[in-house]
Amino acid sequence: MMPILIIRCSLLIILTASISIAQAGENKVIADLQMAAQKQRIWQSAVWINLLHYDGKGDLADNYESEVNDRRFFIAPDGKTNPESELFATLAAFYKTDVTGDEHAQCKFIARLNWLKQKLSFDTGSLPVVHCDKYIEWRKHVRSDSVTLIFPAYNLNSPSSMFGHTLLRLDSAEDEGNSLWLSTAINFGADVAAGENSILYAFKGLVGGYSGMFVTDHYYKKIQEYNRIEHRDIWEYKLNLTVGETERIVTHLWELQDMNFDYYYFDENCSYRLLELLEVARPEVDLTAEFKVTAVPVDTVRAIENADMIESAVYRPSQSTFLLHLLNQVPEESHDLVIELSKDMSVARQDAFTSLPENQQSIIVDIAYQYLRHQQTNKVRDPVIAKRSHQLLLLLNSYSKGLAETAPIDIPVSPEQGHGSKRLTLGLGKRLGNNYAELGLKMSFHDLEDNEKGFFRGAQINIINLQIRTEENEGVSLYKLDLIDIFSLTPRTRFFKPLAWKIYTGFERQLTNGVDQLTTHVTGGAGGSWSLLKNSQVYALAIGRLEYNKQLRRAIEPAIGFTAGLLQYFGPTTAHLDFSGEQFTDGIYRLRASYIQNIVISTNHSIKLSAKYEWQEVDEFSDVQLSYQYYF
Repeated sequence: MMPILIIRCSLLIILTASISIAQAGENKVIADLQMAAQKQRIWQSAVWINLLHYDGKGDLADNYESEVNDRRFFIAPDGKTNPESELFATLAAFYKTDVTGDEHAQCKFIARLNWLKQKLSFDTGSLPVVHCDKYIEWRKHVRSDSVTLIFPAYNLNSPSSMFGHTLLRLDSAEDEGNSLWLSTAINFGADVAAGENSILYAFKGLVGGYSGMFVTDHYYKKIQEYNRIEHRDIWEYKLNLTVGETERIVTHLWELQDMNFDYYYFDENCSYRLLELLEVARPEVDLTAEFKVTAVPVDTVRAIENADMIESAVYRPSQSTFLLHLLNQVPEESHDLVIELSKDMSVARQDAFTSLPENQQSIIVDIAYQYLRHQQTNKVRDPVIAKRSHQLLLLLNSYSKGLAETAPIDIPVSPEQGHGSKRLTLGLGKRLGNNYAELGLKMSFHDLEDNEKGFFRGAQINIINLQIRTEENEGVSLYKLDLIDIFSLTPRTRFFKPLAWKIYTGFERQLTNGVDQLTTHVTGGAGGSWSLLKNSQVYALAIGRLEYNKQLRRAIEPAIGFTAGLLQYFGPTTAHLDFSGEQFTDGIYRLRASYIQNIVISTNHSIKLSAKYEWQEVDEFSDVQLSYQYYF
């Protein structure tokens, strides 16, 4: 019995000694790596700073703060604010043997591991063997050989997409030329509860009431969401990232899964976070530095273009854009046949249809089919309409192949080629008999009269539009501050019947009862817009207004009114004639006529002439101004 006990004790001593020796060796390896990292000060490397999303404020290790608001993303207790401490803790965590499988640091932080192995050139054989099953399974579905930046265009009817949107697409070489729909889409967005209304979203998005996170999904779902349901054109910009840079994005994306960030609608938004991902891929570029106040999506596309990261661009028209293109391929008198055929298949047997040339017949059938699909977008499936769609498709297929071919769709100016989102204005004018000079600053985005290239006609979206004037004998004063100013004038047709609408609120100077003073207001309305002649739009809206004005009977007084006008596009210039007015419940009224002519000098420079005349009970006056506008 005694010899067996002695043998067991000896084996235990040997095993304990072996473990101690191994731990000592392991500790030495970690210490050597940490010493090498300290010597090179690689915690200050742009790659490490970008991988941890630090907002650096200096050279000291504790003078940083990560924009990731999730404790799971950090290993060191002070990792959120100390890149050096997080680096040392990460190196140590890679050698842990008391954690296994998917919870090991080697599995959770693969981008960090890959870069540190390269930077410190250490022997990977010294690392404990870990099996990362979840990551391996994830990579089966997230294949990537190249990266494409996706820009779904503007959607005025969605507060979250008024300025457009950006996401990334990971493309596999196997799918290129076949079906990029199977590619992976990378999207950053607010974590919004299902069914939350748009007004609440807008408010919480402005004040940081949401967490934001990265989400991966199939690209075809994004096409359905943006291209078909929301009727938004999509621009696809293939980036010139190398295979290694693309791999760094993918492995870092794995690290960011389900991690929480702050989300702010105007700066720390979808576009800003995607720029951070691209900085991880290519650390020598600084894409985010200019976006500390606002990060308008189209401006971030410009930043990527200015960094020479765009290889090519592809335009993907929306379902409604393509339908409009098809309608332009047939005479207007055939539009009746399109509508009738979409409602009743017997029209295909009537003389009005059968007497047409076969190529015209096939195009009309194609348009009717597309129109029926457009009408059913995002609606519950109707079996009767589904049957009619199938009949139209069968009829279309009965024609010879190629008969329904139409001219290629015109590709518009891409969004990043448009004018800058911010605007500086210097103007001289005369109001109420006083000469004045005006300084204006608009944070974003586009006026009805601005250079239309890269934008939608009839779309006005402005946030924070400030006008300060210095007048003769009056000094310097605030003339106007629009907080939000949105005007949507999409023309109505027989096929599309969008609502024209506007809403704006802020502070503006008003003459009331002979007193010129600053007032506060909320104004909005709805109506229609029509394109009766080429390159022109007319509109008419009913308006409601709530105004804080001490010269009114009550401090806060409601009013009803109207606005109607004409927009005319003459190549490099846009003219805007508007008639408007409102009457308050206390009987005070205002009527005005205004004319604006904006003359484009170049993409980011223009001259604007504006003239306004206003009538009231006891006063009438004019305001005429000539100004220079610089967009940046």
